[in-house]
This record gives sequence, C-alpha cells and structure tokens, in this order.
Amino acid sequence: MTTKFSKLIAQTCLFAIILLSSSAVFAHFGMVIPSKPTVMEMADANITLEVKFWHPFENKGMNLAVPKSFQVYVGGTATDLLSALKKTEQDGLTTYELPFKLEKPGEYAFVMEPQPYWEPQEDKFIIHYTKAYVDAFGDDEGWNEPVGIKTEIVPLVKPGALYAGNVFTGKVLLDGKPVVGGEVEVEWYPGPDKMGQAPYETMVTQVVITDGEGNFNFAPPVAGWWGFAGLNDADFKLKEGNEDKDVELGAVLWLYFHEFQPAVEAKK
Repeated sequence: MTTKFSKLIAQTCLFAIILLSSSAVFAHFGMVIPSKPTVMEMADANITLEVKFWHPFENKGMNLAVPKSFQVYVGGTATDLLSALKKTEQDGLTTYELPFKLEKPGEYAFVMEPQPYWEPQEDKFIIHYTKAYVDAFGDDEGWNEPVGIKTEIVPLVKPGALYAGNVFTGKVLLDGKPVVGGEVEVEWYPGPDKMGQAPYETMVTQVVITDGEGNFNFAPPVAGWWGFAGLNDADFKLKEGNEDKDVELGAVLWLYFHEFQPAVEAKK
C-alpha cells in the first residue's frame, strides 16, 4: 500500500468519525406536553401530560429516570404531583404520563425537575427544569410571573394566545436574576408519531442569544409545540465516578402556537 493511498484512507476514516460524532449530538430537551394547551369547557377538564427527555425534532430520546419533583403551580400555590406520574414507554425508552383534571379557572404551570442526567458525549450532567402552561376556563392571570424555580423562562407575551408567526419574547432567569448573553436553543416537536424535516442538520436546533435584560425573541414559522431551552453552567459540579463534572442547567419552556384561522361570515 502506497504512502499516498494510506494517507487518503486515514483522512477518509477521520472525516467519517467527525461526521458520525457530530451527527450523533443533538439538542436535549426536557419535555412536558399537555394534551390540550387551552381548556374552556368543563367537559374537557381531563387532560394528560406527556413527560420525557428527548430530541424533539428528530423524535428520538433517552430514558427518563423518575423525576426529582413534578408540581403544578396555580395562583401562586404549588401542588406535588410526583406520585401521580405513570411510567410509559416510547421506542423502548422510559417516559411518563400524568393524568390531571383541571378543577378551577386559572393559569396552570406544570413543572418537572429531573434527576441529573449524565451525558458522556458532552462530558457533563444535564438538569432541565421544564415548564408548560395550560389556560383553564378563561382565567389566565399571572402568566408573566415567575413560579420561583432554580432557572426558568418567564413569558413576556401571553402564552395562551400565540399564533404561528407571532414573535414570542421570553426572559431567562437563573436564581431569580436575568441571564445576559445566554444561549437559548429552540426546537419544534412534530408530535408523538412524526419527525421533522430540515434542509440541513444545523437547522434542526435554532439558537438565539438573550439581550442585556435577559430577553430573547423568536417567531416560529409553523403551528405546534415549540420548546425553548435557556442554557447555563451551574456554579456546582457533580461526581461521575471519582471525578467532578460540569453541570448544564436548562430553563425549558414549552408553548403551543396555533394555526391562524381564516375569517368566517359574521352572524346577523
């Protein structure tokens, strides 16, 4: 085998390794997806929440350990729902679901805090504090108030009144303070039985940066569930074996953007 040919083989192998390693690393998202983002009638009060740790756009994921906590916040009051989580499975991976009945009007904020997830490809732990809203019976007061978790995205646009194409603005908080110049990853979730299509792999995950007040803007081009993950490095480390490892904290928010409905003839 010639030296020139050997170098060509080595370069080809190296390129293949780089390609495979880069394509294997996708954005992680904690996911809390309600079966209905808005409920107006008592007959629709029973909802189900899909709970998992996933790559939303590709619809591929990881096993989710039993979360550290799962709560619902209504009117400033938190209620523990962890014991109501039911273990499920998707593609052979552990997921969960939560049946829940909306008992009264209000803005319901469902929040999951997972166990730390060790990601060997990134050599760090991941903890995504994940939040989703459900508007119940026409009362959506308090939608722009933080619930007070370690890190979160606070909506500055009403979360229950979003159309595809609307510009959404959110504020990323860490320990109650705005995150300046922070990275926010954004992905679309096509649903439980589909996967998205992108012209290039680099377009699967959109990325925006927070401004001097911790705010960011994004306009989803299509209807459906969109996830926003404000990412930060924790000021603590966790042990993997005998080594201290970095921890990524994610403030994850899931919002539903509606398809705009055309006008109909007005009632006389």
